[in-house]
Amino acid sequence: METDTKVITFTKGKLEVRIFPTREEMGREAARNVSATIQKLLENKNEINMIFAAAPSQSDFMKALIQDKHIQWEKINAFHMDEYIGLEEEAPQGFGNFLRERIFSKVPFKSIHYINGRADDPLAECERYAALLTQYPVDMVCLGIGENGHIAFNDPPVADFNDPKQVKVVKLDLACRQQQVNENLFAEIDLVPTHAITVTIPALLSAKYMFCMVPAKNKAAAVYHTLNDNISEECPATILRNQKDAILFLDRDSALLLVQNHHEEKHWKI
Repeated sequence: METDTKVITFTKGKLEVRIFPTREEMGREAARNVSATIQKLLENKNEINMIFAAAPSQSDFMKALIQDKHIQWEKINAFHMDEYIGLEEEAPQGFGNFLRERIFSKVPFKSIHYINGRADDPLAECERYAALLTQYPVDMVCLGIGENGHIAFNDPPVADFNDPKQVKVVKLDLACRQQQVNENLFAEIDLVPTHAITVTIPALLSAKYMFCMVPAKNKAAAVYHTLNDNISEECPATILRNQKDAILFLDRDSALLLVQNHHEEKHWKI
């Protein structure tokens, strides 16, 4: 483990973990790392493909990323990783709408590919989006972790590390739906959709690089389980510990359960 007055870094399995004093610093450093990786990839490729998560946890990162003047956005094809089924077209909770407002409309991507949660045939929509991911193999994923340990909408009851599909329809776990209320995205749980379309875990893990941004106290338990539980679908995010070239970015709040005393290494629970 390496520490200084600002940033704490260590590895768990193959996963690099970095803890920052604030979520703003976390977001800025994550953006710098993503920008540098984009530039590195474009040294040898004409274009790259990125998947983005839509969640409040990503806001600081996205705010910093769109301000980066070094990124050749016109060489990036953008995707998102999940979408509710059945929301109104302009619903602010829609993940495509979230990303459009915060990043997709802010910079000139080469192309943007949305999951249609209002499609008449959700299974056909899964096949359509999976075909796009085959056409545009993912280079980078920018993701978060849910309170129940999910990545994308791969909640523990439906997560499958060996999923044969790239995109699928899922029933949302109650804890996942409650998180949307806790984060003030919906006024009450009955308003949260029960089903969604998600990119599967193997499709996410096919990326060469993964950047996982997880700030805030409500994620502290999920972070602890991600780094300490057995690697299994019971906490889907544990699979990140098997990923080379993956970085988990935390703030002090989300890392709260990892340490009893920030100044004494022996008290770290990792």
